[in-house]
Amino acid sequence: MLQFGRFVATRAAMAMITLILVSLVVFTLMELVPGDCAERYLAYKNTQGQNITIQDIENERARLGLDRPFVERWASWIVNAFRGEFGESCILRVDIAQLLGTKFWISLGICLAALTLAYAVALPVGMISAASSNALLNNSLRFISYFGLAMPNFLLALMIMLFSTVYFGETLTGLFSPEYRDAPWSWDRVVDLLKHIWLPIFILGWSATAFALQTVRALMSDEIGKLYVTAAAARGVHGRALLWRYPARHALGPIVNSLGFDLNRIFNELPIVALILTLTDAGALLIEALARSNDQQLAGAIIFLLTASIVTLNFLTDVLLAVLDPRVRKSILR
Repeated sequence: MLQFGRFVATRAAMAMITLILVSLVVFTLMELVPGDCAERYLAYKNTQGQNITIQDIENERARLGLDRPFVERWASWIVNAFRGEFGESCILRVDIAQLLGTKFWISLGICLAALTLAYAVALPVGMISAASSNALLNNSLRFISYFGLAMPNFLLALMIMLFSTVYFGETLTGLFSPEYRDAPWSWDRVVDLLKHIWLPIFILGWSATAFALQTVRALMSDEIGKLYVTAAAARGVHGRALLWRYPARHALGPIVNSLGFDLNRIFNELPIVALILTLTDAGALLIEALARSNDQQLAGAIIFLLTASIVTLNFLTDVLLAVLDPRVRKSILR
């Protein structure tokens, strides 16, 4: 138990170091963007007819703390980030934590739900495909997975929207109905969210399911052909007991380890889907901050929160893998 505690503590320390290093990269990229927040905000003011002087820019830099050394500003930013405080949006001049509100958590929930959907389908179907000798079944599943990989998520979103508009007169856009968009949270608003959120979950889970199906099938096919499975079958273990006790259990390790990567890949696909479905979530805000307003403070906050989510998921999967896989437990005891 002590060794297992050391393993968890080591993984937690590695996760924290990774997050700090990523925060340094994110903050550095924010600093490398041409012009700082003071210049861009006052340039916007200048376009509104206000006369801006060099002294105004220097005063704004001092107010924002941009005149302090780089290391001091990064240390202050990362400490505040761990508290959930990211300062003001560079352009909108609104507190970022207030601006994001529940939008990031809704986005993360969409991605996690899409990931859950992908593996809820891919695990049983991939195992059946790997264990079955039915050529028609295997070829059909292979075609479906290839089609899922070949069909872009944004094209699927456009097709569903077009079909729904033509046949039902409903575009299926947004996460809320108009009457609930800015309303306070209530049970009715939650129900309304569930009525709309299934579509982005399904669209993001489309390619994720196809990718996970290929992964599960390949890992199971590799494990099924090994000698320990043949030996177990010779001892009279057959059917589901053989699959779950031997090849599935050993194939589970790489699958669990890939969850963080899959979450990152799903979130990378979220912004373009958010634009098509006109979602008001963190994915849409990230596109707005990067491509339109050049608001590096807002973009940096969203990227940091996403990185923290992925690092946390990787830490939890490492611990889960150590609990499930005896090979990992043995490596802990060494």
